[in-house]
Amino acid sequence: MTETKHAAAAGPTFVVLAALFWGLSGGIAGILLADGWGAFVVSFYRGAIGLLFVLAWLAWRPAESGLSSRRLWLWSAVAGLGVAGNFTFYFVSIAEGSVAVAATLMYCAPVFVYLVSFVLGIERPTALKLSAIALVLIGIVLLTRLYETGAGGITPLGVGAGLLAGLSYTVFIFGFKYAAPHGSPQAILTIAFAVLAAAVIGPGDAGQTAAVLQTPDWPLFAALGVFGAGISFFLYILGLDRTPPTVAAIVAMIEPVTASLFGVVVLDESLRPLQILGMGLILATVTGLSVRSNA
Repeated sequence: MTETKHAAAAGPTFVVLAALFWGLSGGIAGILLADGWGAFVVSFYRGAIGLLFVLAWLAWRPAESGLSSRRLWLWSAVAGLGVAGNFTFYFVSIAEGSVAVAATLMYCAPVFVYLVSFVLGIERPTALKLSAIALVLIGIVLLTRLYETGAGGITPLGVGAGLLAGLSYTVFIFGFKYAAPHGSPQAILTIAFAVLAAAVIGPGDAGQTAAVLQTPDWPLFAALGVFGAGISFFLYILGLDRTPPTVAAIVAMIEPVTASLFGVVVLDESLRPLQILGMGLILATVTGLSVRSNA
């Protein structure tokens, strides 16, 4: 009984740490992108180092991997394409705008789930859900300063990439969910990170990819991969098994908040009062939608 209580208490802690590491990884990526490294190169090393971690996890716990299942490979590949898009679009959004804006836009992923569900007829639109989506859209307008002509520092590409990062994250969750019945989490992540690495290495700059191994920035790449993909996904999977969905949805807000604080404090980014209001609208509304859907 005591062990069960300790496991339940540790669950949210694992999720919090994972979200914290993901938030910090956005700030680390911001530094690398500001130093001139390409988004595909940064994504590749984040995924490749993460792959080493999940391979070690798979070797440690090889039982019931499900690697002989075709469905596991199919849905894990879908998850890999989703995480490849998530990493790359997120980094493009950071490069074209700021860490705070990119992280908050990415957090809009649950809104895409509702919109797709409405279109496919899976869920019926209600006044509450439509109002929540409207609030998120208002928050996006305030956060990105779309109401201003030529708002400095935030490009349409940055806004679009941030939203696509959220959509890609939804694809990852979708793929992981459908792969889960056919194998272990470590097997799914191994295939997903391998697909990620294969998907982004081609479009990346080959010269930059090779230069990372000799650059003074290599500790940042290592930290990005270790904390932003390796340890964080391990902790998140462990925590999710021991955490109620409503709690997980709330603590996930730590990621954009941490990334935003990193951008403001370390990268000297700035947010206007209306942008902060927009960020608050998005975070509060999306968190509320997630909690309600998991209730």
